[in-house]
Amino acid sequence: MEHVRVRFAPSPTGYLHIGGARTALFNYLFARRHGGKFILRIEDTDRGRSTDEYIEAIIDGMTWLGLEYDEGPFRQTSRSELYRQHVNRLLETGKAYYCYCSSEELETKRKLATAAGKPPRYDGTCRDLKNPEAEIKPTVRFKMPQYGSTLVDDLIKGKIVYENSVFDDFIIMRSDDTPTYNFVVVVDDIDMGITHIIRGDDHLNNTPKQIHIYEAFGKTPPKFAHLPMILGSDKARLSKRHGATSVQAYREMGYLPEALLNYLVRLGWSHGDQEIFSMNELIEKFSLEHVGSSAAVFNPEKLLWMNGEYIKAALPETLIPLMEGIPAQDNKWLARAIATLQERSRTTIELANSLRYYIDEDVTIDEKAGKKFLTSETKPYLTALIDKLTALEDFTTKEIEAIFMGLIAEFGVQLGKIAQPARVAITGNTVSPGIFEVIEIVGKEQTINRLRNALAQI
Repeated sequence: MEHVRVRFAPSPTGYLHIGGARTALFNYLFARRHGGKFILRIEDTDRGRSTDEYIEAIIDGMTWLGLEYDEGPFRQTSRSELYRQHVNRLLETGKAYYCYCSSEELETKRKLATAAGKPPRYDGTCRDLKNPEAEIKPTVRFKMPQYGSTLVDDLIKGKIVYENSVFDDFIIMRSDDTPTYNFVVVVDDIDMGITHIIRGDDHLNNTPKQIHIYEAFGKTPPKFAHLPMILGSDKARLSKRHGATSVQAYREMGYLPEALLNYLVRLGWSHGDQEIFSMNELIEKFSLEHVGSSAAVFNPEKLLWMNGEYIKAALPETLIPLMEGIPAQDNKWLARAIATLQERSRTTIELANSLRYYIDEDVTIDEKAGKKFLTSETKPYLTALIDKLTALEDFTTKEIEAIFMGLIAEFGVQLGKIAQPARVAITGNTVSPGIFEVIEIVGKEQTINRLRNALAQI
C-alpha cells in the first residue's frame, strides 16, 4: 500500500451529484488512510455538455465538503497532445488500426446483426485492411482479443470473468481527432501513476476494455474497486424524482457539510453499529473491506436526522455565519440565542427562521394559539406579568423565573396557565425553548412591548 495514488474524475455536465460526492469521499478517505495522494481530474472530453460553470460548481462543492485534493484539477481538454502520442504508439505496435467505415455503413452493419439475432458489434472490416481509402478521414479502433476471457479482480465485487468474444474493436479516436472515454482514462491513469481506481459500478463493464489498453502499453492495471449504486426509496437509481440529488441543493437547504459527509460514508460502508463519525475517525477506520457489494438506499429522513444531530452538537458561535437573512447582531448574544434553539432545529434554515422571534421588532401570533391562550381569563395574568417585569432591574433568567413563581402562588394556578399565554405573546406560538430564558434573550423592552400588544388583541 505504499505510494497510494487515487483520483476523483467527474464529468462537468452538471452539479456535483450525491453519488459523485460519495465516490470523491471514499477516494479521499482511502488516500488519507494510507498516506497517499488524492487527485482531481476533470473529464471534459464531452465538449457539447461540459461547461466551465459546472467545473467551478464541482470544485466549490468539494471545497465546501472539505475534500481537499493534493494534485489538480487536471482537464482532459488540455491534454490532447498526450492522447495523440499514445494513439500513435498503439498504431505503430499494431495494437490499434484505422477504420474507414462510414457512419452509414456502421448503421447498416448494426441493423443486419440485430436482424440476425446477433449483438450489434463491429465486424472487423478494417482490422486487417491492406489498402486504405485515402479520401476518407478514418477513426482509430483498438484491437481487442477475439478469444479467451478477461478477469476483473475487484476489491469490492470480487472476481468477475468476461468472455472476450462479447467485445468488439472499439473506437479510441474519432475521425475529428477527439479521443474517447475508455482510452483517455487509461492514458491519464498511467500518466498520473494511479494505483487504485475507486469508482461507481456503472463503470464496471468498461473495466475489461481498459485492462487490455493498460496491457497494450505494457502496464500492470491498477487495483479496481467498484462502489455499489445509490438507489431511491423505490429501488430505482437515485434521480431528481426522489428529491434533491446535488451537493449544492443540500447546502442551500441548510445542511452541514460534516453531516452530509457522515451520511454519505454510511451509504455502503459501515464500522459496527456506529453512526456518527468525525473526519479523523473516518480516516482511521475506513477500509474497502467494509464496503458492501449491494446497492445502498438513500433515505432523506435519516440524513435530516443526522443533520439535526450535528446542529445540536455544534458550538453555537460556529453556526452564526450560516444564519442567512439574520441581520448583524452582537455575536455573544446571538450565540446564546442559537444555543436555545439547536435542540429542535434540523437544518440551519429552520434555525434561522426560529431566531426570528428573538430578532424581529414584533411577532405574528398564530391565530389558533391566540384564540386558545390570549383570552379574558389570561388577561389578569399578563397584566400582572407586565407590571412585575417593568419593575425588575436585574433582568436575568433566575429573577424572571422568580417572578413567574410568585405569580402562580398569587393566582393559585399551575405554571402553564401563565407561561403559555406569555409564550404565545412573546414568540407567536405555543412551542419555544424555556420561557424564562426566552424572555431574558428577547430583552426587557421587547418583551413588555409584545405582552402589551397581546393584551390589546384580547
